Amino acid sequence: MPSGSVARQFTIHGMDCAEEIAILKREVGPVVGGEEHLSFDLLHGRMTILTGPGTPALEAILQAIARTGMQGEIWREGSETPSEAQGWQRHGRTILTGASGLSLVAGFLVHAWMAGGIGEALGAEGLEHQVPPAAAICYALGILAGVWLILPKAWLAARRLRPDMNLLMTVAVLGAIGIGEWLEAASVSFLFSVSLLLESWSVGRARRAVGALMELAPTLACLKRADGSEEQVSPDQVPVGAVFMVKPGERIPLDGRVVRGVSEVNQAPITGESGPVFKDPGAQVFAGTINGDGALEIESAKPAADTTLAQIVRMVGEAQRQRAPVEQWVEKFAQIYTPVVMSLAIAVLLVPPLFFSATWGEWLYRSLVLLVIACPCALVISTPVSMVAALAAAARNGVLVKGGKYLEFRGQVRAMALDKTGTLTQGKPQVVELVPLGGHDEGELLERALAMEAPSGHPLARAIVAFAQERGMSSHPAEEFQLLQGKGATARFNGNPYWVGSHRFLEERGQETQEIHERLEAMAKAGQTVVVVGNDTHVCGLIALADAVRPEARQALQALRTAGVRRLVMLTGDNEGTAQAIGTETGIDQVFAELLPAQKEEAVASLVSQCGQVAMVGDGINDAPAMARATVGIAMGAAGSDAAIETADIALMSDDLAKLPWLIRHSRRTLGIVR
Repeated sequence: MPSGSVARQFTIHGMDCAEEIAILKREVGPVVGGEEHLSFDLLHGRMTILTGPGTPALEAILQAIARTGMQGEIWREGSETPSEAQGWQRHGRTILTGASGLSLVAGFLVHAWMAGGIGEALGAEGLEHQVPPAAAICYALGILAGVWLILPKAWLAARRLRPDMNLLMTVAVLGAIGIGEWLEAASVSFLFSVSLLLESWSVGRARRAVGALMELAPTLACLKRADGSEEQVSPDQVPVGAVFMVKPGERIPLDGRVVRGVSEVNQAPITGESGPVFKDPGAQVFAGTINGDGALEIESAKPAADTTLAQIVRMVGEAQRQRAPVEQWVEKFAQIYTPVVMSLAIAVLLVPPLFFSATWGEWLYRSLVLLVIACPCALVISTPVSMVAALAAAARNGVLVKGGKYLEFRGQVRAMALDKTGTLTQGKPQVVELVPLGGHDEGELLERALAMEAPSGHPLARAIVAFAQERGMSSHPAEEFQLLQGKGATARFNGNPYWVGSHRFLEERGQETQEIHERLEAMAKAGQTVVVVGNDTHVCGLIALADAVRPEARQALQALRTAGVRRLVMLTGDNEGTAQAIGTETGIDQVFAELLPAQKEEAVASLVSQCGQVAMVGDGINDAPAMARATVGIAMGAAGSDAAIETADIALMSDDLAKLPWLIRHSRRTLGIVR
């Protein structure tokens, strides 16, 4: 940033694609001293201007924005994003598109009725046919509604002598009217309006999903003052180094370090770990994660605007902007295509009459026909039916593909990165092994565990209760149940004292033998979490739990290799032991464990640089930046987070990994037909 300059930010209503960013650069850039003074955040609909001593007045900037056909206002903290705006700003495009479609249908019905049939209305007997005035009025209303929002942009392009898609669309519509093709003009206007509406709707959904991420962090933090008093304040008012309190079950408002208390924290929203993570003094915690049963005092490590959660939001936007060079191909294409088409139309109009004594009327008609058929909307409409059919077939098979270009990318993918929890695995712990000890059998071990765990809401406890109930066991709750924070619980069962807890709790009680220790270490290396059940005299047994691999995972990954994917990588925030165990079981080529969201994004960026076309499959908020950075992002749609689904280009609505190799084959078949 130049010395003495400051940033002035604007909310831009109507900025939904790279083309509109280019228009703003061309119009606002000269006003503020050059395009280098501008930056844009498409997801949040924000334009930033680096202002200096020579920056024009606010009114001049707002007028420049208005000349593009968009609306601008000063951005303020907490102000509405374009997707949150109400009234005409949010619904105007939908209303106009609906009016255009209704007018088109009404015009066609009136035309068919008054002309004597559908064939006559379609001009089956030739291009030249009469349009009844009543039908022409309906068509005209549809045309006006369809092009209303692009007219200012088209006029701006004409004034600047820089033709773009908007200008070509407008000229093509006027050309269709000029040769009497009112139905063609109204249809093109409506379809172009629909395409813009879908683009705006898609960006709006992404904006709302990303905005919802910040709602994971609570709006208040319990700040502990130096005199011992507590005060509820906004997280952005908590200075770095201050101590705040988090009660059991609450979300943690800021990143920090535990200074007092022990608890287990559900970090799945940030790191994707399948189970709660034990936290004691000195442990790191993240904003947006959920505290367990213990109260914690945490020292703030970062301001609210720089937490890991806030960084995820920024990374999603930045990663999507990194894809802009590909998206800007349309803009570059238009810069060449539009002038060429208009030049050809002028040549068709002038050359035959001037040099070959042809009639002006005939060649004016032909030049207008050229403009109509060369209209970019007509090119979109002429997309092979096979592509549309392929998208519909994918949807019927439970795969939502958000556009033909993503279907095309899928046919070229050579590397794939997959999240672990909720993607390769089912995302919740399940009992995988019972190890009775001390003369007990499996039934006795499970009976005692069920009685002890029934009152608890811990995820491991719920998994044990569910497992016991599946075996037909009924719960006989233990008496005098007492929860021990971060360790386990004690209670009386059939009048005798028992305890249930972790390996750490077993060590503290001094009841661990060398044999049990070795067994527990082996289970941990296999990626299992172990619950120990015992009494005052001996250990009754061990219950191993793990995040179960999806039944179809290994076969699906093998099918991906057969389909041409050369490299399969797992990215997870879970611990190394669990990650390696899942990687071995599923046949993954390479495992990266204990990754934060930023590290996942870096890993995907590295894959892209090495392999070119890369797909990222995930389900959590922590996967969203990596999915945005990948060539194609694929979300597990049934249980995935809104942010992951909206960031993704493809969603597996049934969470069936077998759909991945099917989609690659489906894509390649489609592209073969298209070619």
